[in-house]
Amino acid sequence: MMKRISRREFTSCVALTAGAIVVSNRVAWSQKAPSSVVEGVQLGVQTYSFRDRPLDQAITAMIEVGVNSCELWQGHLEPQNLDRQALRKWRLETPLSVYREAGQKLQKAGIQLSAYNYSFKKDMTDEEMERGFHMAKMLGTHVITASSNPSIAQKIDGYAKKFKVRVGMHNHAQGGRPDEFDGPKEFAQAMEGASPFICINLDIGHFVAAGFDPVKYLDQHHARIVTLHIKDRQKGLGPESPTVKFGTGGTPIKEVLQLLKKKKYRIPANIEHEIKGQAAIEGVRESLEYCKQALA
Repeated sequence: MMKRISRREFTSCVALTAGAIVVSNRVAWSQKAPSSVVEGVQLGVQTYSFRDRPLDQAITAMIEVGVNSCELWQGHLEPQNLDRQALRKWRLETPLSVYREAGQKLQKAGIQLSAYNYSFKKDMTDEEMERGFHMAKMLGTHVITASSNPSIAQKIDGYAKKFKVRVGMHNHAQGGRPDEFDGPKEFAQAMEGASPFICINLDIGHFVAAGFDPVKYLDQHHARIVTLHIKDRQKGLGPESPTVKFGTGGTPIKEVLQLLKKKKYRIPANIEHEIKGQAAIEGVRESLEYCKQALA
């Protein structure tokens, strides 16, 4: 259970977070991130991969491993020690300039922002849901990725159309849990009757673990897929399937990347490092090299 904090502690947290980003926005990296476009495919990273460090250090890590595109994890901007009510308050009261400055910081490092990860949930208020779209716009992106619920897709669509921001629903291997994105059925449910702004953030590792074929699905639905999460898991084992080093599981990573290359699908392929026991820098660098070889 998360620790509850007082109003004074919450106010201090907002001030410190905003102040830290303003100060760190002045950081000048000695070099910019090199291009990680390989054979026409934009390779990048979901910054959740660097969840062990703050945003400044995550940017430094991206430059070090050599990626110039990312999907920004919301945890790199939001405090991680707040209970649900305090987090909602933080989101609604923190100045949007915090997000603008974070976006500028990525730009200064030569890193493109392919999407902002802001997960819409059923317990969100209307104000909290709409706030996510303001955040994305201030960061400088027109794409949000969300671990969400199919039952609220229509509500999200209303805001997506208003702000002209595409929302990619993120799948997990949930083992059939109700109202969660597991695979094609839930994606179809969310998109039925929705505008083209309701899209897909296809996690190919989770897709395989849930028993589905990401190559076939990507080829059939590429127009609605805004980003890919690249990881390796074993086939059809659901939640029990561990994330393993690229090339050692059952996920057709090479085939997915080759399809992007062959069909010229302009969909960012973002590495998401979740291998237990392997350092983030080492894991992302190793995974990036695998992807480069797969595209060669």
